[in-house]
Amino acid sequence: MPVRAPGHIPRPRMTGAARRLQLLDVGRGLFAARGRDATTIEEIASAAGVSKPVIYEHFGSKEGLYSQVVSHEFGILLGAVGGALSADAKPRVLVERAILALLGYIEDRAEGFRILVRDAPPAQPGGAFPALLAQVTTRVEHILADEFSRRGFSAADGAIYAQMLVGMVAMTGQWWQDTRTPNKHELAAHLVNLAWNGLTGLQKDPGLQIDG
Repeated sequence: MPVRAPGHIPRPRMTGAARRLQLLDVGRGLFAARGRDATTIEEIASAAGVSKPVIYEHFGSKEGLYSQVVSHEFGILLGAVGGALSADAKPRVLVERAILALLGYIEDRAEGFRILVRDAPPAQPGGAFPALLAQVTTRVEHILADEFSRRGFSAADGAIYAQMLVGMVAMTGQWWQDTRTPNKHELAAHLVNLAWNGLTGLQKDPGLQIDG
């Protein structure tokens, strides 16, 4: 029998599900700070307080853990933006909600966003963020179809403008992840101001209809 110091209280053993979530959390932090290639399996194990075989047991390899981190963050972001675009509202308000969903994700899960836009996982050579943007662009194109049709634009034109809109928001989001100023509502208002009104119709003090 092992000898324990007086007053020693053994730590409860983690369930498999809890350990998996812990490793995902530790991996996300290290991958965001150091990048996928610079992060070692030894660093992950040390930070999590486990041996390397525990990581292999849950994920098979460092690359397996990285892919699961990316998949987890991808699902969260796609769910947030997709949910915003699925609501029943006017097209402009849907665009506002989608922009706020993206900025909210960047604000709340900065590590996850940094991973999505930086290193492509082995299962997605093209990168997770471009794959996400492609799905979001398709939804935006569908939502704005009636508005484009009313203004005399063809379906092909609508597809082009949807790419422009999503690309503009995505690039601005990547810039904002480090600056964090102005706040997300003010930034969203400026994005919608440019997207909806165009350069010739810019308002000097833009606001969001969603806040009205």
